[in-house]
Amino acid sequence: MSAARNWLLAQIEAERGRWMLWLPVAMGLGIAIYFELPSEPAIWLGPVLAAAGVAIAALVPGGTFVRALCFGLIAACIGFGLAAWRTATLAAPVLGRPLFSINVEGRIADIQRLPEGVRVVLEAVRLKGRGAPAPEATPARLRISLSRGAPPIEVGDRLLVLANLSPPAGPATPGAFDFQRVAWFQQIGGVGYAIAPAAVIEHGRPKGFVRAIDALRAAITARILAALPGPEGGVAAALLTGEQSAVSREITQSMRDSGLAHILSISGLHIVFVVGLVMGVLRYAIALVPPLALRVDAKKISAVLALMVALFYTALAGAPVPAQRSCAMAAFALLAILLDRTALSLRLVAWSAVIVLLAAPDALTGASFQMSFAAVIALIAAWEAGARWRRSLHEWVEQSAHPWLWRLLAGLGASLATTLIASIATGAFAAYHFNRLSFLGVGANLLGVPLTGFWIMPWGLLAMLLMPLGLEKLALVPMGWGIDGLDAIAAHVSSWPQAAMLVPSLPGASLWLFTMGGLWLCLWRRRWRLAGVPIGAIGLLLGPGPAPDLLMSEDGRVLGLRDGHGTLQVASARTDRFVTEAWARRSGQDGARKWMASAEEQALGLGCQTGLCRWQKGPWKVALVSDDQRLAEACASSDIVLSTVDAQGRCRGPRLVIDRRDAWREGAQALWLEDSGLRRATANGARGDRPWVSNSPSRQAVISAPGI
Repeated sequence: MSAARNWLLAQIEAERGRWMLWLPVAMGLGIAIYFELPSEPAIWLGPVLAAAGVAIAALVPGGTFVRALCFGLIAACIGFGLAAWRTATLAAPVLGRPLFSINVEGRIADIQRLPEGVRVVLEAVRLKGRGAPAPEATPARLRISLSRGAPPIEVGDRLLVLANLSPPAGPATPGAFDFQRVAWFQQIGGVGYAIAPAAVIEHGRPKGFVRAIDALRAAITARILAALPGPEGGVAAALLTGEQSAVSREITQSMRDSGLAHILSISGLHIVFVVGLVMGVLRYAIALVPPLALRVDAKKISAVLALMVALFYTALAGAPVPAQRSCAMAAFALLAILLDRTALSLRLVAWSAVIVLLAAPDALTGASFQMSFAAVIALIAAWEAGARWRRSLHEWVEQSAHPWLWRLLAGLGASLATTLIASIATGAFAAYHFNRLSFLGVGANLLGVPLTGFWIMPWGLLAMLLMPLGLEKLALVPMGWGIDGLDAIAAHVSSWPQAAMLVPSLPGASLWLFTMGGLWLCLWRRRWRLAGVPIGAIGLLLGPGPAPDLLMSEDGRVLGLRDGHGTLQVASARTDRFVTEAWARRSGQDGARKWMASAEEQALGLGCQTGLCRWQKGPWKVALVSDDQRLAEACASSDIVLSTVDAQGRCRGPRLVIDRRDAWREGAQALWLEDSGLRRATANGARGDRPWVSNSPSRQAVISAPGI
């Protein structure tokens, strides 16, 4: 034990230069613990724990590993406290029930142009009509889809629209994507759709820098879609303004299946293209004027302008998490050029993560943050690990007979290696969040990334420069030609057999183990880092748990079951595409269909007949009711009843009765039927007593807290 302890301390001491890289990991750990808690903690808990950590660190000798652990504890407490503080400060009213035919008046804060119409986010909202809440209970923001033929609108306009509204939807099944939490941090207290044409009652200018940028993004997106009205216009808007809502579902799906979806999300790829183009063009322009080139530092001037363009581009794109990370890294690198310093790449990533987490700690839970940082960390770690091998290869190439040929092959190999490493690093996160893995992304990226970098993005940058002159179409048209080629690559690769595979949902423990194993492998330098490989492998080997046998949606209107072949089926009169697709995706299944009992099942009296479906698994007899007239019949001969109609106090025979009131109160329902017993889970029970959970005690406590 003594020898093992000495060896471990020696390894830690030898890695002293890498200790700082674990600072954002500690912050992220504190944030993750906050979101995993079953109930909302006191807002003062994080600061008190951080202060205790500071006191302990003051008593520990400086320069020791114990002191470093104390700083890690302080960082974790800061992350925990920031997450709790942000949850409280963004508290805003949320609709408690659906509202129908309500007059909605509000100022447009954001415009999203969809293939099927326009979706707006309204702020400074007023609701008028039957059942409208009081002003103090009115949501701060609403998201509404406008009908076709909406009037010309701009950010800052005040809109009046007749709409149906409802509270933000919770998870489709326990453990699924939680839109209510996302909406809470965006202060969106209701969503809905227009049932009549909207009217602009007041034209206004957006107030503040953020609103002005939002308005500029909406205006540029509209100009792009006007110049490229086809499907390539949606992709062009996604690349130049970050507005992905206009990209068609078919293109989005083919991009995902081919491994090219990252091109649609403004991230490091796009920031590098923009920074590289600006620096290259400006340095060459200065070099063309010898008197000027002899008197100014072209490299530093180019770095300053490139930094300004990168900041503007990030703001214009709406500052998504990948763009924030990329812009922060680019800013650090460009500042290093200005200060004649050498940038340490993984330190750039670490400080970029700290900045993002300080600004928005809730970003940690999103797929964008996780996949973006996973890919970058893995790529830089692999680049560092192969430094000696790359130097040897470079020397050999320079001494070869045909160095240009070997450079070309080396560039091809580097592109393949980059795609492979990034795919491995992000694969588990894609499986966890999207239930989809792409296996042919290497080939698609080998063609799509150079096309984007050398043709599409330069024309896009030129279009932005020509837009003030009204000549953007001159550049957008050739940009569209390149986008057509990119779409063709995505469609062709995604059509190959096994291009992408749906996988069942992984448990949260898998993601924790894979993340910690990957960080251990990438952030350390000595051989002990290889211990991260089995840790990550264990996370992947855990595999998905057993899928539920019965499902009920959050609104209690959609019922589902899993047949003897393990296939999800819909067994209710009503269907909901969003809900059923979420159910199927989490089961590793491509879509769900109406349940049709087999001949053998029909012979046993099973199947669906006018509002009543009968199903059996082992000893359990199940009835799924969608018609109030069939409720008594179902209750008389079933062990379990799932009802889309009110069954409270009317159904006493079965062992378990779940109706729509239970779903409204507890969220989506999931049941596992086994010979040994019955297991039940609810969406609200899995999330706990948190402010973003409907009907939770902490929601009203946070919203009504004084001074917040």
